[in-house]
Amino acid sequence: MKKIYSIVFLFITLVMASGCKKEFEDKFKNPNQAEHVPPDLIFTGIINEMYEAPFGGSERWGQYTAANYFYYNTNNYDWTGASLDYPTVKNIVKMEEEANRLGGVVAKPYLALAKFFKAYFFVRMSLKVGDLPMTEALKGSANLTPKYDLQKDIFKQSLGWLEESNNDLNGLITAGNTELRGDFYLKNSLPAWQKVVNSFHLRTLLQLSKKVDDADLQLKQQFAAILSNPAKYPLMESMSDNLQYVYNESANKYPNNKDNLGNDALRYNMAATYLNTLSTLHDPRAYMVAEPAWGIAKEHNYVLTDFRNFVGASSGEDQGVMLDKVQKGMYSLIGRYRYYSGYTAENTFIISYPELCFNIAEGINRGWATGDAASWYKKGIQASMGFYGIKEGANSVYFAKKDGKAGDYDSFTISFSFENDYYTQSAVKYAGNNTDGLNQILTQKYLAFFRNSGFEAYNQYRRTGVPNFLTGPGTGNSGRIPLRFQYPTVDRTTNGDQLNIAVTRQYGGVDDINLAPWIVK
Repeated sequence: MKKIYSIVFLFITLVMASGCKKEFEDKFKNPNQAEHVPPDLIFTGIINEMYEAPFGGSERWGQYTAANYFYYNTNNYDWTGASLDYPTVKNIVKMEEEANRLGGVVAKPYLALAKFFKAYFFVRMSLKVGDLPMTEALKGSANLTPKYDLQKDIFKQSLGWLEESNNDLNGLITAGNTELRGDFYLKNSLPAWQKVVNSFHLRTLLQLSKKVDDADLQLKQQFAAILSNPAKYPLMESMSDNLQYVYNESANKYPNNKDNLGNDALRYNMAATYLNTLSTLHDPRAYMVAEPAWGIAKEHNYVLTDFRNFVGASSGEDQGVMLDKVQKGMYSLIGRYRYYSGYTAENTFIISYPELCFNIAEGINRGWATGDAASWYKKGIQASMGFYGIKEGANSVYFAKKDGKAGDYDSFTISFSFENDYYTQSAVKYAGNNTDGLNQILTQKYLAFFRNSGFEAYNQYRRTGVPNFLTGPGTGNSGRIPLRFQYPTVDRTTNGDQLNIAVTRQYGGVDDINLAPWIVK
């Protein structure tokens, strides 16, 4: 009986405590603490997370630049746990909640774009590791151990979200909805966002090119439907439609700038995979992004604008050997005039018009749609060159003086003609809708990804093998380019059982960076 009384007393105590707590919370709410956040504020934070800064790991792993000084960085591919975007996805869900709370026409733009954002971030995460929690994710205490959805299902759901987002935006634009706020990319323009959504849709379809025969995905049909109906699926039309990060001289400086010239301008140099491709093609973009290797010019008595001076280091080269050659002037440094003379070197693309042009050309080349692949291929090259200020006729280029002070540059004038010079080269002129033509498209897309679009250069290499990435002691990982990241350590500690199921299903129970995820098998 005493035990029963104790249980009853405990129950009453808990009820009273709960009631007191609720009464306390109701009566003593902090009037200075917001209970709800406007969806536009959350929206601003979400779009900021889409941007991936240049001069980071993705740039070295895309073999655009290379670190020659161990203290600052390496060129290793010894990948560990991936950085995933679940905090951002959680904010997308919160934005949906706050938009639904407001309701009406104010809510609809955020709900339409939330579908695009979920597709964007789940695709980005899945490309890194494979299967991921999706349908059971972000439920908090209701489900602390979510299952991992198949990578195929993640992409299928993401393609569905993109279709729904476009349909919703069509309706809002037709109705004249102008309620979007908080957009520092596209100035709250729903038509501009719709172009981004559909351009990303094409990118996502091509990410699945190795699964083109999977009837469940309908890749060719989706690709053709988008290209054949521009009224329903508007796409980017020029560089003004780019989704891009713009820098300023105060709070958001370009990662390379005049303040850190002495810190890292000599500690990193151009990588061979990128720069040697430019110089082989006599591509004037080399002049804009790199400096001539003064040691080569001196040894062979070349004029500085000779493309033979534009040489990058193999990313696989031993770092000590690379540093020695840099100090002897045998490798090209990053262009100091463009990247270190100010604070706003160039915008950083997230989703861009040049990429779209090459994606359309690739789809046509593969037979996924009808059209003129050569025209889109040329548009992509010309748009990329225009990004660097290259124009028909005379162009001024600037190289840092070998022994000059910071800010000392030599200027040169080069002449350029796209049609009569660059495009006449057999390596550049489109070879047709065949394997050679496809390799040309992929090569030019890779060149256009320089310092842009995060991991897209690596994703293309993994999917197509273009360009050929260089390996050696400097890249580590036993001379291999990995095929994925490992899952984050937190997944093992908080959701280990479900993670083990996913790793066993995909990789035979081993979370190995050299094992291929479903998307590239």
